Amino acid sequence: MDIPHSWVQFDPLSLLFIALILIVSLPSLIYSIGYMRGRYNAATLRYGWVLSIGFILSMLLVVVSSNILLFLVAWELMSLISFFLVIFDFEKEKSVKAGIIYIVMTHIGTAFLILGFVYSYHICGSMDISSIKAVLTTAPATLKNTLFILFIIGFLTKAGAVPMHLWLPYAHPQAPSHISSIMSGIMIKMGIYGILRFVIIMLGQGPAWWGYTIIIFAIVSCLVGVIYALMEHDLKRLLAYHSVENIGIILLGIGVSMIFLNQGSGVVSVLALSAAIYHLINHAVFKSLLFLGAGSIQRATGLLNIEKLGGLIKKMPVTAVCFLIGALGISAVPPLNGFVSEWLTFQSFFIAAISSSGTNKIFFGLCTGALALTSGLAAACFVKAFGISFLAMPRSQKAAEAKEVSATMTGPMLFLSFLVVVLGLGFAPVLKYLVKISGNVLSIDVSQMTFGLTNFSLSFTPSNGSHISVPLLLAFLICVGALTYFAVIILAGKRKISFGRTWDCGYYNLGPKTEYSATGFSKPFRIAFSFFLQPYIKTKKTMDSVYHLHTQQYELFTTPVIKNYLYGNLLKAILFFAKRFRRLQAGSIHLYIAYIFIAIVGLIVFMSHF
Repeated sequence: MDIPHSWVQFDPLSLLFIALILIVSLPSLIYSIGYMRGRYNAATLRYGWVLSIGFILSMLLVVVSSNILLFLVAWELMSLISFFLVIFDFEKEKSVKAGIIYIVMTHIGTAFLILGFVYSYHICGSMDISSIKAVLTTAPATLKNTLFILFIIGFLTKAGAVPMHLWLPYAHPQAPSHISSIMSGIMIKMGIYGILRFVIIMLGQGPAWWGYTIIIFAIVSCLVGVIYALMEHDLKRLLAYHSVENIGIILLGIGVSMIFLNQGSGVVSVLALSAAIYHLINHAVFKSLLFLGAGSIQRATGLLNIEKLGGLIKKMPVTAVCFLIGALGISAVPPLNGFVSEWLTFQSFFIAAISSSGTNKIFFGLCTGALALTSGLAAACFVKAFGISFLAMPRSQKAAEAKEVSATMTGPMLFLSFLVVVLGLGFAPVLKYLVKISGNVLSIDVSQMTFGLTNFSLSFTPSNGSHISVPLLLAFLICVGALTYFAVIILAGKRKISFGRTWDCGYYNLGPKTEYSATGFSKPFRIAFSFFLQPYIKTKKTMDSVYHLHTQQYELFTTPVIKNYLYGNLLKAILFFAKRFRRLQAGSIHLYIAYIFIAIVGLIVFMSHF
């Protein structure tokens, strides 16, 4: 079937996402050659390839759709295909459970989107996004507010923002690692794409509370995501929670941009949105890299529990270096890419705080503090993830016997590591391009905007703005390191350097059980955030006799507050009403005909009014 040209579009935003989908997906597909080899039979491998390619094509169709019907079809295809990829190992109970949670959550989000699109069509009489936008320009505020709420719930569910993030830590760990890479790197960004396309572009400039709403979702996602990640010892679940956190950082930039768009400050609005899009790109790159790294560890050891790893830097040096680069990138360590986008987001909040007054100044100040806290906790979490997994001695036989993975797996990781470095050192030209995209999304002319780009340094306001040059920053760090090294040489003189065993406090035999554990590392944070995590202990004793204890098992857990209190109570309410409605199933054909008659009358009344 020929798709009418008007049903697809290739504007700067869709072109950016097309490039991003291909940059992340193609290395992940190459990685899958080595990752899947020997684990599945030929038929299953062909099934996996068909699903993977279909998944990528469905995402491409989502970002080029200019018609809400085609968009919904592509959106549903993307959700269904990704569901089958989540349950790829369908013989595992965990995979099936994760798939069910994912498909339920994603269809709740889709239901809100369908409501929004049906309402749009009813008001505008068109399925073309540009035509809807033209009509909505003069639409009443109540109508636009209703659409904003529907779209935000729908798209944030796909993005995995708190509290709609429930599916994410279940689905990502169960899917094959190259699929986790695509899902976390790209698919959840489809939710951000939806906000940019249907909220900012289609609905246009809205009231300031739209931006504040998104910022509140963002702050909660940042903090909840990173706190749960700190407590997690399963490497892929840890990365999944960091996706929640990074979606929050992206939403921060979008929220500030919407507030300043409402206030007529185009420069800050463009700066904030550029920061958000930059972090979106960066997260796609380093998160895909980290999931591929986790997959390599799983392939080499069969383990994802970091408590049972250790010493992998000697066994898997290429994977270790790539994982370290990804960890430094996501921890915003200069001069890598995560540092640049978070620095730009900080600049947006600084400007917002300085240019505001009263409660707004306090609000933006608190947001800045929350972002700083998130960044610090993220860095601590990846010190744990890398240190416990790759350093010290192996904590299991499988870790001790690990070997480096094949070239088809290390090659894509090296490519993504290269991008992490390039997007950090060469951020100025990239940002210049992103400013044009942001201007296009916000309908702001950026050609006359104050924008300085000299010697790889950037300033939006040359007279008194903030300047940064990542290459110069790297040169500074190298100089500091070199000076420190020579200072040590000069101070130490020609003293003889001796090598010996690690000091063991008098203990006769250091071993894996005496090493610092992930649980021990996260203990201070568990205590600090105990009001939220609500930790509890389970013990199990095995007695040889009444007087002699043979073994004692000690396990520490944290309470999934949102799952238990929000979704748990919601599920109880649904079951309560379901039991009441079950009485309608009386087994009487007369009653069923009566129900159908009442439903038809109700629909006729509804159609006559709407």
